[in-house]
Amino acid sequence: MKQSIQVFWNHLNTDYQRIGWLFQRGLALIYFAAFFSLVIQIEGLVGVNGILPLTEHLQRLQQFYPNNAFWLHPSVFWLNAEDWVLKFACYVGLLSSLFLFFNRFCRSALILNFILYLSLSSAGQIFTLFQWDVFLLEIGFLAIFHSWGSGIVVMLFRWLLARFMFMGGVVKLASGDPHWANLTALNFHYQTQPLPTPLAYYAHHLPEWAHKFSVASVFFIELIVPFFVFMPRKFRLFACFSFMLLQSCIILTGNYNFFNVSVMLLCLFLLEDKDVQQLTLKVSSLTQYKPGMIAHRCAGIWAIIVMVACAAHAWTYHSVQPLAMPLNEVVKFVARFSLVNNYGPFAVMTTTRDEIIVQGSNDGVNWSDYEFKYKPGRLARGLSWNIPHQPRLDWQMWFAALKGPNQVAWLERFILKLLLDSPKVTALLAENPFADKPPKWIRAVKYRYFYTSPAQRKINRQLWRRDRYRIFLPARALQSREKILY
Repeated sequence: MKQSIQVFWNHLNTDYQRIGWLFQRGLALIYFAAFFSLVIQIEGLVGVNGILPLTEHLQRLQQFYPNNAFWLHPSVFWLNAEDWVLKFACYVGLLSSLFLFFNRFCRSALILNFILYLSLSSAGQIFTLFQWDVFLLEIGFLAIFHSWGSGIVVMLFRWLLARFMFMGGVVKLASGDPHWANLTALNFHYQTQPLPTPLAYYAHHLPEWAHKFSVASVFFIELIVPFFVFMPRKFRLFACFSFMLLQSCIILTGNYNFFNVSVMLLCLFLLEDKDVQQLTLKVSSLTQYKPGMIAHRCAGIWAIIVMVACAAHAWTYHSVQPLAMPLNEVVKFVARFSLVNNYGPFAVMTTTRDEIIVQGSNDGVNWSDYEFKYKPGRLARGLSWNIPHQPRLDWQMWFAALKGPNQVAWLERFILKLLLDSPKVTALLAENPFADKPPKWIRAVKYRYFYTSPAQRKINRQLWRRDRYRIFLPARALQSREKILY
């Protein structure tokens, strides 16, 4: 028995040298894309003159939680949260990602990238509360252990991949959404998702049988195939192909930044070195892992923590009963640092697309639209790909349209910054109709958007049509630099 276990661990340590090398290069590129996406937005989102200034947020946390503010909001920005520090952190992350990509100081680069991205994710507040942010952090944290060469981490990566895919199917069924149950969810998805790609328009107009077949395939891949991850090689290869196919289809029809690419990166651990031999350099030029007893023990301890945390997460997901104190502390610890997370995008399918259009006026009669960079606005404007970039303001506008005006307090701050003509905030927009001087009044109206039919599009060359829905936020005027007049 002991000899069999030793053979198994030797297999994990020796048959994944090339896989590990490819994984680190891929993770470096994802980190680079994530930091680059943030550096061009961070000042407008949470800078001193941004929508939700980080300095104010930290002051509030310190006021209400003077003894444990850091543990509620782990971040290096407690030392300094000025704009130049935010951007400097992004630039350091970019540089560290390059070191990782070129196979220099890999372990230090992985640790630094994790700390910086955790800090930026905490700093972003509502703008960084996305599953792909914590997913990247969980991958990045495991990658630190992987740099020590323990084969246990290979199994942990497989477990993360299987858990992510399986939970994606579970939440769809557990939500009770009839559109998932009757296989009609994709009748709406391509039209109502946050940022569709150009191909989403054509996917939306596929026949209903194609949509139902696609949903059934999604359930098969998310609920059945994850079990293949822990089976012999042929089953793992099938799982790898299935996951890659699903993620590729999502990339073709929806802009989800580096999310799907991260899932595809984890699929590497379903392969072995012989499967990627033609893609890598000679073994002598790769990073040679020399795992020792300490590496195995550390990875083994973390494996136990992961299992306990996953069980605790599952318990809290299905029960309102409080956990026993030790489990509760484990859950709190891993949640604060995004080390183990729950996943499950699109548990409930959105069936209508409402868009908030922000408008300005100087007379209260004639209104001009602020145009965003990526989200739908003008009816004739085409769709685009922006992977791996995530325009976080555009994404939050999509979520705001799903809620009531009293549930999106940040939108008031956004309007205030437009009335103040904050250059950092207006830089987040594609078109500012009041570039010379801010308007006297700004309001938000909500429209319901629909794709035009192919026949309609040929006639008017418009991708969208819309109906006037209602006023979302009545006109606001500037009362002072801190307040707006209702």
